[in-house]
Amino acid sequence: MNKQFKVLVVLTSHDRLGDTGLKTGFWLEELAAPYYVFKDAGAALTLVSPLGGQPPLDPKSDIPDFQTAETHRFQADAEALAQLAHTGKLADVNISDYDAVFYPGGHGPLWDLAEDKKSIALIEEAIAAAKPVALVCHAPGVLRHVKGTDGKALVAGREVTGFTNSEEAAVQLTKVVPFLVEDMLKANGGVYSRGADWGPYVVTDGLLITGQNPASSGPAAKALIEYLQKA
Repeated sequence: MNKQFKVLVVLTSHDRLGDTGLKTGFWLEELAAPYYVFKDAGAALTLVSPLGGQPPLDPKSDIPDFQTAETHRFQADAEALAQLAHTGKLADVNISDYDAVFYPGGHGPLWDLAEDKKSIALIEEAIAAAKPVALVCHAPGVLRHVKGTDGKALVAGREVTGFTNSEEAAVQLTKVVPFLVEDMLKANGGVYSRGADWGPYVVTDGLLITGQNPASSGPAAKALIEYLQKA
């Protein structure tokens, strides 16, 4: 019998898009697509966020232009919506209870999770315990202050990707975000690569799996499941 993998999904609790007066949060496709990759692989999912409860959904990710088969499936899934409405608290998480960690993006994580001491420690503990961590789109930004077991930046010398500067420019938020994901990954010594804007692109370097943008979220979740199955 196959082992049932336990995957921890860490969502943002931040809903303010800088000083614009607009709302942000997590990006719907980046939760919905991985959610069903994990579910369909038989994984048990636990959703958490810094504040617990209902994480803020980026309202832009809910408009018709950005809907997919998975987002429609998620929005019609009472069990999924209930799980999302009652996320646990990140502070209560113990990495020993899980096999892997997944971070959906959206702009929210750049403000809260990137600076959250519990999130930083969680990723460091996961890597030290040889448990894979996958992050997509803006979520690789949460690696900003994460150190590897050698005390250097976790991404230093590792192959990584994340939301590109050109994608950020396309959504006109270059001057709004607290930092640019691509620039931060490079500044921390990451070996950054990218695919075409808005196309799926995933990089796996050992325990670290990163995806470039919303279209990369399902493929990144698949890469995480494949890693677990091989391990």
